[in-house]
Amino acid sequence: MDYTIREMRKEEYPQLKDFLYEAVYVPEGTAPPDRAIIDSPELQVYIRGFGNSRHDHALAAVVDGDIAGVVWARIMDDYGHINDETPSLAISVHNGYRNSGIGTALLKEMLLYMKMKGYPAVSLSVQKANYAVRMYQKAGFCIVKENDEEYVMAAQL
Repeated sequence: MDYTIREMRKEEYPQLKDFLYEAVYVPEGTAPPDRAIIDSPELQVYIRGFGNSRHDHALAAVVDGDIAGVVWARIMDDYGHINDETPSLAISVHNGYRNSGIGTALLKEMLLYMKMKGYPAVSLSVQKANYAVRMYQKAGFCIVKENDEEYVMAAQL
């Protein structure tokens, strides 16, 4: 599959709402949650006012003119928060484009981008059962804390 990765444009930021919903981990055999879940304060922190801070960054993977996946970062008090200087990442690939390498490419590109921007590290939160845990480990993320269901992982840049 041919795709390009570029900075997400400000006028595309409203699409983060859909990507946030698709980023919600749904265990196999479980019904997806109602879309209203993304209106919860715990999830709104990922997208509300995105682009208004100098610490807001987003990259998009584009296939045939459509955004197939997005990785975005901001300094926020989210599930993956480790300190007030480390941006947290969120990554999402539309269902039809998963398992094609787009997520890995987005992640690698964002790590380079954030390093270029001068950040010493990035963090994220991931459900322990999510297959993406291995992708994050291969990209250099290490577990910094955990609870029964999730890992908080960080990568030094």
